Amino acid sequence: MHTQVEQAQRGTITPQMQDIARSEGIDPHELCERIAAGSAVIMQRRKHYTGIGKGLYTKVNVNLGTSSTKVCVDEEIQKARIAETFGADTISDLSMGGDINAIRKEIFSHTTLPVTTVPVYQAVAEHGLKKMTADDIMATLRMQAEQGISSMVIHGVNHEMLGEFHRKKRLLGIVSKGGSITSAFMLMNQCENPFVEHFDDVLSICRRHDIVLSLGNTARSGCIHDCRDRMQLAEIRQNVRLAHQARSAGVQVIIEGAGGHIRSDRIAPMVKYYKKQSPFPLFVAGPLPTDVAVGYDHIAGAVGASAASAAGADYLCYITPAEHLGLPGPDAVKEGLIAFRIAAHIGDTVKYGREAEDTKVAQLRAALDREGQISCSMDPQRARELSDGDAECTMCGEFCAIRIMREF
Repeated sequence: MHTQVEQAQRGTITPQMQDIARSEGIDPHELCERIAAGSAVIMQRRKHYTGIGKGLYTKVNVNLGTSSTKVCVDEEIQKARIAETFGADTISDLSMGGDINAIRKEIFSHTTLPVTTVPVYQAVAEHGLKKMTADDIMATLRMQAEQGISSMVIHGVNHEMLGEFHRKKRLLGIVSKGGSITSAFMLMNQCENPFVEHFDDVLSICRRHDIVLSLGNTARSGCIHDCRDRMQLAEIRQNVRLAHQARSAGVQVIIEGAGGHIRSDRIAPMVKYYKKQSPFPLFVAGPLPTDVAVGYDHIAGAVGASAASAAGADYLCYITPAEHLGLPGPDAVKEGLIAFRIAAHIGDTVKYGREAEDTKVAQLRAALDREGQISCSMDPQRARELSDGDAECTMCGEFCAIRIMREF
């Protein structure tokens, strides 16, 4: 079986490419060329296809999954349903507690969306950091690939990066969970990164299942005080090297970067720097442009994400109101998802001038068609609740500016 990127490089337009080109309103030949060049990828799960990258709508990922201290399968099922209902493009199952394989099976059965995993999460949860081996990590990676995941995240941290990290003390160190686990494994065992050491095996597994490889963002900043440093620059170089190697092996690849906490004025330059280094789609977690929005980090994150998307980020990882506080519940997942869908749309109006939906809502407002506006919203039920249930808007009543000026 040839992967999407291998077929694209041969000039073959696959059914998946045709489906995405139709839904995105672009020429399938252009999409094929972008996949061949590595600037776009297709995540697929059965008959559900999601295109990410150059010229495509900015996509939004929803994280869900249990933790080591909270396991509620019913809640994870609710989160998966909410993700699908309210327009998520992908799901990441980050489960680290309970029967992880059984939980993932439940998530699979309640959604059709592409699913991403971080193999080292399950490996460390089941074996423990002190007992886990490289063989355990690779066995987990193989098992998850067989389960039918669409994408997997590995962290390419190396000793050059760890040396730079040691030399410059950050206020907050490594805040990437997968990156910290991988780094700790390397330091405890005085060894190379198992994902890098066995990278050919990783690529072989991804190619066999046409899994999109996502290269993680170990070096992202945990607060706006910690600006770009040599560790981040070393990670960019490492991830670009690994990405080119992956594409040469017929594997689709995404680079994670420009995420975490970044002061507002630094977001666009950071994203543009990443995009200059390589053609690959850029996946951004957040970013958060402030550290003071505890309890409302989904709003702060959406502000940063809209700036990142406008500057060229292709794929956003949402943030919920529970960020920095605890495992989000279903309501927090919904709030975070909608906030980031708004951010993605704002970015697309800047990147691609995609304003047709905005124009439609404006026309409905001009016509004083409140029900029409509600039906166009991302959450019609919520919009209807806020409309007071009255026949007319209660904000201005008889002194509606549009109605007043219409008379003149």
